[in-house]
Amino acid sequence: MSSSGDAALWHGGWYRHARHQASPNFGPRPPGAQIDLIVLHSISLPPGRYGGDEVAQLFTNQLDWDAHPYFQSIRGIEVSAHFFIRRHGELWQFVDCDARAWHAGASHWRGRANCNDDSIGIELEGLEGDPFEPAQYETLASLCAALAAHYPIAFVAGHEHVAPGRKADPGAGFDWPQLQRDLAWPAAHFPPADESS
Repeated sequence: MSSSGDAALWHGGWYRHARHQASPNFGPRPPGAQIDLIVLHSISLPPGRYGGDEVAQLFTNQLDWDAHPYFQSIRGIEVSAHFFIRRHGELWQFVDCDARAWHAGASHWRGRANCNDDSIGIELEGLEGDPFEPAQYETLASLCAALAAHYPIAFVAGHEHVAPGRKADPGAGFDWPQLQRDLAWPAAHFPPADESS
């Protein structure tokens, strides 16, 4: 059961401290799904360009596919994440956390497939393998703590861990030890060093 402080942070699955822009790319979670995993991603559109509206446009099916040559390679895809953390730490939410966002794709973690069914997807504005900003870690730690107070979160993994060989984000530039220190969660919550499952 949620505490009164927790309830003040959430309206259903919408987090109070995020800027909300609803994506049409979501669906129901399967019956009995236990939301116990956070999957971290990195994204920038076009790759390596920060600060624009292209990621929000992608998640809301409003991206102009002709605006940049790279967009032709992803033309027509329909994806979403629950959250997006910009370089300066601003937090956006696109999907109600009680619903299933389309972020992990074909995936497997902690003995279960289809990670979208029971995970929260968080995208960090960045390029796979490059470092992230201190403000992003600050927002991420605060968000993870709020999620863990509201859902039975037991694991945090990268897209690279749940879809090894297919995805490599957030990549080597993400500081997993820092996130563990910031959250003060046991090591068992995080991926083993240099290991995928």
